[in-house]
Amino acid sequence: MEQALFERVVNAVLPLSGSQVEVSVQRRFPGKRLVGGKYQPASHKVTLYQEPIKQQCRQLFGSLDRLEDYIAVVFAHELGHAEDPQLEQLSRLLDGDLMVKERNAIALQIEENAWAFAEAWLTGIDPAFIRLIIDESLAAYRLAVQSDIA
Repeated sequence: MEQALFERVVNAVLPLSGSQVEVSVQRRFPGKRLVGGKYQPASHKVTLYQEPIKQQCRQLFGSLDRLEDYIAVVFAHELGHAEDPQLEQLSRLLDGDLMVKERNAIALQIEENAWAFAEAWLTGIDPAFIRLIIDESLAAYRLAVQSDIA
């Protein structure tokens, strides 16, 4: 049933993006971090991780009542990375010799770009719900940039 829910969300959101990205749904992220989705530029593939997404949804909203919408938001964000024409250039910059301040600013830009694309594809989902997820997602990036300014 869970697999079907994830597939239904993917099949609803993917056409809105026009992306040709390959999509995979796996049970768990192969690491200790709580990663709900990942875009791999080399293979042009998005992977969604069911258990971390459920755990994130529970942590942020206290239940799985909005799981379908939460999956859509996470997936749209990963699609945003896949469709960002600046991602390759920004990623190359991150591989360079940068100061921490510059690295933090570029990392924030990469995430903000993905969210900007994602928001356009998330029709029919409460904007306040989306904004809460975006703000939570960007909080650490914004804090790092603000710490550099202070």
